[in-house]
Amino acid sequence: MTVEWKDMMLDKVAIGPVSARIYQGADYGKGPPIVLYLHGGAFLDSEKNVDRPVAMSLAKSGAIVAAVDYSSLSGNLFPKALEVSFSVFTYLANKRAAGLGDRKSLLFVAGEEAGGNVAAGVALKARDQMPDALDGQVLISPLLDPFMGTSSIRKAEAIGMRQRWTEGWSHYLSGGGCHPYAAPCLCSRLAGVAPALIFTAEDDPLHDETLGYGARLKKAGVGVRQHVLPAGTGWPSIYGGKSGEAPDWQEHVSRHFGSFLQDVSVQPQLH
Repeated sequence: MTVEWKDMMLDKVAIGPVSARIYQGADYGKGPPIVLYLHGGAFLDSEKNVDRPVAMSLAKSGAIVAAVDYSSLSGNLFPKALEVSFSVFTYLANKRAAGLGDRKSLLFVAGEEAGGNVAAGVALKARDQMPDALDGQVLISPLLDPFMGTSSIRKAEAIGMRQRWTEGWSHYLSGGGCHPYAAPCLCSRLAGVAPALIFTAEDDPLHDETLGYGARLKKAGVGVRQHVLPAGTGWPSIYGGKSGEAPDWQEHVSRHFGSFLQDVSVQPQLH
């Protein structure tokens, strides 16, 4: 499916206007799912209106994807980053018939790396404050563990990421304490959150904490679909590395998200 995009300002969000790049397939159907997409960047990057390959991959499944600039308003600090993202989520939940999808559209939150952390936090907060408003969460190598003690992350020096993530965690948490919304892997109460689609790869430094969080969600009774891509699919490119002209992971993300959409539509709780 050909994907088109446009830049727009979400000017009626409660926390203030938020810029977004909207991705949608040229021939998306009636009642398309809506995805709030949160970019990565180790809690340090604040680029806006740039290409988001993951967002485009999700849109190829027929979704309307709003890649929002949560960083400019929040400075990539907790809790502000979560507040901005949740405010946009609330706006999308209440305004599905006002230009993005319609009242039958399913609503998802998705994020990669640092954005995966914020997406998981949005899912937790949605469970606590807006039950049943969120239909699913898509966590793409989420950066969840500020202690960074897993075996896979100790290998991150090979692509220069461990030091960057150390700096990013220090920055993100400097705005407040280590609340479970800020470090979801430390949350002791996971039951009741939206079903999750989780991605990692065999050569992903965040492999262990990603799968560990998925296992804890399953144990809490949450429906989980997780996919471990083979090594060499170009997956480290989501951290800014160079790994070929046409990364294979994009096709995997699009295809598995399409299957997840069908699962949620037919069996909302994935239990």
